[in-house]
Amino acid sequence: MPHGHANLGETTPRSVFYAQGRFGRLFPTLPPFAADTPLIRDALAELGAAGGPMDPGDDLSDPITLVTDPAKSAANPNNPAITAGFTFLGQFLDHDMTFDPTSSLARRQDPEAIRNFRIPALDLDSLYGGGPAASPQLYDRTVDGGQTTLLTEEIPGSGAVSIDGSARMDLPRNSQLVALVGDPRNDENLVVSQLQLAFLRFHNRVLADVKADLGPGYTRQELFAEAQRVVRWHYQWLILHEFLPLTVAQATVDDLLANGPKHFKWRNDPFIPVEFSVAAYRFGHSQVRPSYRANFATSAGDPHQQFFALFLDPAAADPDDPADLRGGRRAPRRFIDWQTFFDFGDGRVRPNKLIDTKLSTVLFHLLGQPEGEPTSLATRNLLRNLTMEVPSGQRVARAMQLPELAAADLADLAPLSLDRRTPLWFYVLREAEVTAGGEHLGPVGGRIVAEVITGLVRGDRQSYLRQDPDWTPTYGTGGDFTMVDLLRAAGVVATIA
Repeated sequence: MPHGHANLGETTPRSVFYAQGRFGRLFPTLPPFAADTPLIRDALAELGAAGGPMDPGDDLSDPITLVTDPAKSAANPNNPAITAGFTFLGQFLDHDMTFDPTSSLARRQDPEAIRNFRIPALDLDSLYGGGPAASPQLYDRTVDGGQTTLLTEEIPGSGAVSIDGSARMDLPRNSQLVALVGDPRNDENLVVSQLQLAFLRFHNRVLADVKADLGPGYTRQELFAEAQRVVRWHYQWLILHEFLPLTVAQATVDDLLANGPKHFKWRNDPFIPVEFSVAAYRFGHSQVRPSYRANFATSAGDPHQQFFALFLDPAAADPDDPADLRGGRRAPRRFIDWQTFFDFGDGRVRPNKLIDTKLSTVLFHLLGQPEGEPTSLATRNLLRNLTMEVPSGQRVARAMQLPELAAADLADLAPLSLDRRTPLWFYVLREAEVTAGGEHLGPVGGRIVAEVITGLVRGDRQSYLRQDPDWTPTYGTGGDFTMVDLLRAAGVVATIA
């Protein structure tokens, strides 16, 4: 999940303001948490290693019981406040905000030299690409000459395994099954690829409604632009009114919307702070469960007929339909029934994992990493805090005038000499664990995430907060709009008896 790259120099410029499209710093005067030395790299590698302090040692022999039996997942305790799908919505948001495909873990990184290939905004450019003219491969040429409608494709044979006999849909793919999407990372795993599909279908639903509401007399370009605006505004609404309150606590969001940011400031346009992208926003890695129920398959009454799978399994041998949830594949059973991931009120939803300093064991054996680089996601995150010269969690807390974690809260890091100057990513996870029971981010992590996300929406001149701050959603119910509403409007929710 790349976020950063360095092209220049041995030191990091620390100016206060940043150019649009680049990464920067919230606290440019704070020093890095540690010098880049063999000793500190060894300590970070030990902390993040498979079988190390951050690995809970999940029993991966039976993916079904990891989902259905809470006792089997005791090392990854349930979060009663957040359902499983919000991990992947968070990943989708990340891909909408930042993209740098040239990240390096081996050298110091200069945030001001990083090129962010995403516009730093929550505007769904990962969905729309450059629009019908610049990204025609994303649009359906059988409708309006490819000028209005996003392309989706049927999964052959999926009707035979779906519980209602209906064919399921997939992202459009070329002859080698490479997804045709605005951001290739949205095919990293099955859940986020099906979430991308849901947004594609939501746009197409909104477009149909816009055509009906406006009637004749509008150009295809005008119809597309209006549908895109409606989709973007609903997306921004659910981020600010559902995702963010669940992630950082409602009181933090209310304070920020009422009183504005204290730390995230910019001159002309927002940038992406490394304290956010390299540290605080990577809290979602702690939420990933070792396994999931992807769908209910042919028999809702027989759990062995449902598609349970580890999130990642390097031993999954079938290259076309592996027994895990990796992306980049098309097979009859590779679709999502969303009742597992979001709460439709039918008792089928699964909770998220608590936010803490344990990552599911499957994340210590990532697939497809560059040769010579670590396969542990924990190690990769810790090293990125080092190479990007991110300040310690303690210094950031002091700069934000927020309470620091007590020494006892980080005593387990003392043997590694990381207890007094702790990598911000680890600090944010431990803070959530200590101050919020792992149900949401704590004061430092929550404030960073809330300020950046609301700032990106406020900084977008086309957002609903800038164009029409009193606007309320037209989809959903009672003036609100949630992920459940989006999935229903998109027509991707199966009827499960």
